[in-house]
Amino acid sequence: MEPEFAERSQRIGRRLRAERQRRGWSLNDLSTRTDGALSKSRISNYEQGIRRMGLEAAQHLAAALETVTPAWLLLLEEDSRLSDTELALIKDFRALDTKSQQQVIDLARNKKLQDADRAAS
Repeated sequence: MEPEFAERSQRIGRRLRAERQRRGWSLNDLSTRTDGALSKSRISNYEQGIRRMGLEAAQHLAAALETVTPAWLLLLEEDSRLSDTELALIKDFRALDTKSQQQVIDLARNKKLQDADRAAS
């Protein structure tokens, strides 16, 4: 691995390990929360910077961790942790059926359009 990528992989690994440990989870706990998509040895390799994390793995890990984004894990954004309010909104949204989810999306889009119209006036 090239030195530039090796350093980045190590920083990504430290960030991942810190998030996992903040929750008090073992590697096995996190692996289980990815529904088996990522083994504990693979996660360990990411944490040690041995293996470079890709977008798909970052998406699985972000979904399992629930309070971070894939971009934050990959060091593409520095401040992407979700607030408690955002996390509650996502959990509530996911609990809705498909029709209700679409209604929420439509409501949010209409509100955004109304706000943009008011700002333009």
